[in-house]
Amino acid sequence: MNPILILWVGGGLAVVLLLVGIIISISSERSLVEERLGQYVDSATLEDQQKQKATPLTDWLNRRVEGSSWGDKISKKLARADIKMKPGEYIALNIISAVGVGFVLWFIGGQSVISGLIGAVIGLFLPRMYVNRQQSKRLVRFNDQLADMLNLMVNGLRAGYSTSQAMEAVSRELPPPISDEFRRVVQEMQLGVPMERALDNLLRRIPSDDLDLVITAINVQREVGGNLAEILDTISHTIRERVRIKGEIRVLTTQVMYSGKFLAVLPLFVMGVLYLLNREYMMEFFKPENNATIPCGYISLAISAILIAIGYFVMTKIAEIEV
Repeated sequence: MNPILILWVGGGLAVVLLLVGIIISISSERSLVEERLGQYVDSATLEDQQKQKATPLTDWLNRRVEGSSWGDKISKKLARADIKMKPGEYIALNIISAVGVGFVLWFIGGQSVISGLIGAVIGLFLPRMYVNRQQSKRLVRFNDQLADMLNLMVNGLRAGYSTSQAMEAVSRELPPPISDEFRRVVQEMQLGVPMERALDNLLRRIPSDDLDLVITAINVQREVGGNLAEILDTISHTIRERVRIKGEIRVLTTQVMYSGKFLAVLPLFVMGVLYLLNREYMMEFFKPENNATIPCGYISLAISAILIAIGYFVMTKIAEIEV
């Protein structure tokens, strides 16, 4: 067997295993030191403590994006998805994923540059897709638990608890992710962070309209007074009904969403499979005819891409129903 082929296959497997290890390490539990730090400091302080363990590549990337709007946007996305990474580490993961997937497809596709570029683009979007999916799942779970959280707070306030004590009860009694977020709010207040700022940090991590309504009610009550238990009880009923209606809408529109995604990805999948199995057949599509400067294949691909994007956009808008 060709030893060069063995080296290429081994290198590709090593890159794939590296990507799998990185993903597993991201989704696994944090180390004991990071967990203790995460309980008592906000995100900015945690980043300062983690700089000691940064690799030269991630340290250089963190310095490049630190303080920029792009870095702030990445930090916000990672916080909303509850992924314990810094912006530099996330960018490095994107680069590694692009190189790894590009190399695998370049090798499978007969060492073609086009296959490598397609794989690099796919690999570049894989971490982003994972982060967006984790963010959406976490937001849905948080919203589903919000009504139970309000009921627990209302019962605590009526029993004589203060607002911070009621939040602490939420952090102890309810399951994640809402317990984790309110535990962080309570610990920030214990470190001297004002309640308004701690709640604003919570809203930054959890971009929920229902949570925004609750935080606004708490802040207004602290400024002008009033019966917070009655206010939260009314909000709890409203939020519970909204969650019920959103759940019914989600069930009815799931088929439309998945149909749109499947129909949008299917042409790309078919083209990729045909290109890998019978490249000569696919390249006939790109040959110019009658001395044309631009092959008809490129024009057809451009029109198809526009039509697919329009179809996916329309099906997505049909499934998006505001409550």
